Amino acid sequence: MSIASQATDRVIIFDTTLRDGEQSPGATLNAEEKLAIAHQLALLGVDVIEAGFAVSSPGDFQAVKTIAEQVGKAEGPIICSLARATRKDIQAAAEALKPAAHPRIHTMISTSDIHLQYQLKKSRNEVLAIAQEMVAYAKSFVDDVEFSPMDASRTDPEFLYQVLETAIAAGATTINIPDTVGYCTPKEIGILIQGIRENVPHIDRVILSIHTQNDLGLATANALAAIEHGVRQVECTINGIGERAGNAALEEIVMALQVRKHYFNPYFGRSVNSDAPLTNIKTQKIYKTSTLVSQLTGMLIQPNKAIVGANAFAHESGIHQDGIIKHRQTYEIMEAASIGLPENRIVLGKHSGRNAFRTRLKELGFELSEADLNKAFNRFKEVADKKKEISDWDIEALVRDETQNQVESGFQLEHVQVICGDCTCPTATITVVTPDGKILTDASVGTGPVDAVYQAINHLVQIPNQLIEFSVQSVTGGIDALGTVTIRLAYQDRIFSGQASDTDIVVAAAYAHLNALNRLYRYLQTQKIPAQVSE
Repeated sequence: MSIASQATDRVIIFDTTLRDGEQSPGATLNAEEKLAIAHQLALLGVDVIEAGFAVSSPGDFQAVKTIAEQVGKAEGPIICSLARATRKDIQAAAEALKPAAHPRIHTMISTSDIHLQYQLKKSRNEVLAIAQEMVAYAKSFVDDVEFSPMDASRTDPEFLYQVLETAIAAGATTINIPDTVGYCTPKEIGILIQGIRENVPHIDRVILSIHTQNDLGLATANALAAIEHGVRQVECTINGIGERAGNAALEEIVMALQVRKHYFNPYFGRSVNSDAPLTNIKTQKIYKTSTLVSQLTGMLIQPNKAIVGANAFAHESGIHQDGIIKHRQTYEIMEAASIGLPENRIVLGKHSGRNAFRTRLKELGFELSEADLNKAFNRFKEVADKKKEISDWDIEALVRDETQNQVESGFQLEHVQVICGDCTCPTATITVVTPDGKILTDASVGTGPVDAVYQAINHLVQIPNQLIEFSVQSVTGGIDALGTVTIRLAYQDRIFSGQASDTDIVVAAAYAHLNALNRLYRYLQTQKIPAQVSE
């Protein structure tokens, strides 16, 4: 199934969360996490999953290969790997993609004069020759080849047309136009796409794609402008994560096309009043996908984030509340349920049984094994004893914690005790179980309770690290709310994140720190760097 053979009366969603999204500082994912996200993206209904950059590391190669094997089934999405326009990159991508039923190689080379002069140090003629040779080389491995002229939006138009014509002649099936540095405005994007459609021979034989960065906060607007001018594939990420200021957010693109369907219909040759969806995305799975990516990358979603932010469907103004009570559409242009966000949040309490808990998890989209269900239920009971009411948000946070704890095998937190106050030196006593089963206990003092906890944990695990970020976010309202702690640790030139939730922020901080340390511990194992465990 080549994407070029598919109907173009809709937008093809190309998700690059696992490639460009992972380039966000601190968002590094391990193979298990990438696979979990890939499975969720397939359930979401994305058309193409850019699973990674196969040549960049053995871990990335294996992640692309595993996703190709387990997610890239005949009935599943196209699995793609990025490759620079070099034989080594393309060979690695082709090898990693072999198990996929529908593989795609996405090769790219810079075309702007500033990139040619300072980065590639090559002439235009050299770039033309490389583009022709490498697209043809990728085509020798797979039928589906995507080509991107990097920094297209700052490339001389006449040269850009030449490069694209060359790539199409060499066998490219998708031509992607990257606004690599987020420089364009929507009007300029429209002019750029229109120029390509009018001046590149055989452009109608390929799928025209857009990749917009968010440096000026215009990524979504630019992508939508490109759609209006004939683009039929959008490259985007969950929650808009990505290099620097990020990418166009998948949820924003999809819901804009959904909510404003009647506006966009004519651009697809449809009747204004057609109700046929403009993407294949199952919008009810957006919220779960968003929270999974946030939890695994450790990148919090800002409360006022469009579509998936905590405040997206919240109303505090009395005027707004009055309007919503009288008629929802007075101040809401979409229903919370349309993205999979439950509107009735208070459902369970400390007297609820396992069956009710299991049923609610299914309603929220979680399918857990019996062992994972038992662990999640035990956590639920612990929290329910501390809180009067348990919301769906609380349940989701608990389940995500259990999922992360499964993925992040290594050191396990056994006991946390903290003594602090205005007349007391903050002291933490910590007990952990090491990967080889040893039980270790230590006590430390710090400038505050969290610092004391971190000092004790660091002394026990003996893994060098630097805490560079600590943030706390309330999951729900109220004094007994679950708090989610997100931290980032630095080791050499890499960043590792951890996240955990609890009604006690200090306990959540301990779990979050250990989650991040376990990621670092796993990295050290792959690099064959020994971690010294205290006796």
